[in-house]
Amino acid sequence: MPENQKILLVIADQFRADCISGALAQHVNLPNINAFQREAVTFKQHYSVTNPCGPSRASIFTGRYAMNHRSVRNGAPLADDITNIAREMRKSGYEPLLYGYTDTSIDPRSRHPNDPDLKTEEHVLPGFTEALEARLKENYPWRAYLASKGYDIPDYAQFYDSISPDPTRPARPDDPPFYKAEDSDTAFLTHSLIHDLTVRKDQKWFALATYLRPHPPLVAPEPYNRMYDPDDLPMPPRRPSRDLEAAVHPFMKGALHAPKMENIVRGCDGQVDAGNDKDVQLLRALYLGLATEVDTHFGRIINFLKETGQYDNTVVLFMADHGELLGEHHMWGKQNPYESAYRVPLIIRDPRAPAQHGTSVSAFTESIDVTPTILDLVGRDIPAGMDGSSLRPFLAGQTPDGWRDCVHMELDFGEPDGPTEWQKATGTVLHESNLAILREDRFKLVHFNGGLPPLLFDLKADPDEMHNLAGDPAHSATLLRLTQKLLSHRMKHTDRTLSDIKMTKDGALGYRP
Repeated sequence: MPENQKILLVIADQFRADCISGALAQHVNLPNINAFQREAVTFKQHYSVTNPCGPSRASIFTGRYAMNHRSVRNGAPLADDITNIAREMRKSGYEPLLYGYTDTSIDPRSRHPNDPDLKTEEHVLPGFTEALEARLKENYPWRAYLASKGYDIPDYAQFYDSISPDPTRPARPDDPPFYKAEDSDTAFLTHSLIHDLTVRKDQKWFALATYLRPHPPLVAPEPYNRMYDPDDLPMPPRRPSRDLEAAVHPFMKGALHAPKMENIVRGCDGQVDAGNDKDVQLLRALYLGLATEVDTHFGRIINFLKETGQYDNTVVLFMADHGELLGEHHMWGKQNPYESAYRVPLIIRDPRAPAQHGTSVSAFTESIDVTPTILDLVGRDIPAGMDGSSLRPFLAGQTPDGWRDCVHMELDFGEPDGPTEWQKATGTVLHESNLAILREDRFKLVHFNGGLPPLLFDLKADPDEMHNLAGDPAHSATLLRLTQKLLSHRMKHTDRTLSDIKMTKDGALGYRP
């Protein structure tokens, strides 16, 4: 490994996999990501193991399923004794640099009750150096940057509002915000990363860049706000009515209201209606515009690495933390069991394995594999307790023996400070408000806690997940098989941080400090 080996992990928030390969790919222009695919390995069946943002990132950075790290909702603390990618990279001599956010809620046992770190769910994963703070609920550096550029900045609560250019009409979602594209949050993060790494080209470094986009609020500066014609986009697959969607399962009644489509845009009160297909398509077009904005700035980073001679010393990973529904099943957001909420892109370029550049992997991979992969690439052992496996063999064109034939996903949909829409719809108490998913190549099981009925989909015959087969006697054997397989999977992966160690007269057998 070169002495100045570099690692760049880029995470785009709520970036759907089908923008790169799938239903939306032919409707969105992503020239830089597509060019990067030709120089890297694309994992075509990659899944986030949980959502929303905080839990998904906890799984990425710890290599653990949510059932083991237990930071299961935004604001749920991550135990301080769980190791993570930043702490492990420090053991290899890297200073982990964070440009953006990790959405980590820290362990309150590690702080005094008066510590301000306990007053935010958006703290920094222990071990990272916060090179640029870009937290959604604060983002002080970007705000200061805009002020220094001469903007008349509004209150931060209005930063993501659309602004009507015509005072005689209300704002529409495709009206731009008050800032220009060259000064957006996406642009500013990219400026900062490139500015900093310019003077580190002769060093080894590990950098994490996390873009908020295309996460809502769905507001885009020109030209991204009207880059795509809503009339050119396919309608999202869905049942004929919201009532028919709600009838699928008690959970779906809550999911239809969390979040409401109208709530993912700001400054457009009364101008958006979830029952209006033109508004649905307008918001889908805005999402794609924001995806292209991310592509633009990802391209800037790649060009910077090439121009400074760092590209062939840098392992680059591009991925998303989780997915997003854009009107499928009449739903928005990600806290539901459907495919678009979990399937995400993963593209990895290892400059030391050029023979595989431009290839793809169809095997199932999970977000918990990312940290073990990075650690393997820098020569570190994978710590005990991590559930994921290194993808390095795939980067060399090999498939490990006994590789998984399914993916495992989870969602906790309760809150300790009051019932959520999902809880109200299902009648579940906090510790019953969760579900687990086992997805094979053909069949997908969604198992609900609290005595709720399961869902079963045949993804080969029904890729849009419109027909629940769980109550069909013809599929009872498949339902039983998948339920048993899900139970076995969870039993196999219960936390084993210490359980694989044995105390002997010669010391702790199997312990790796």
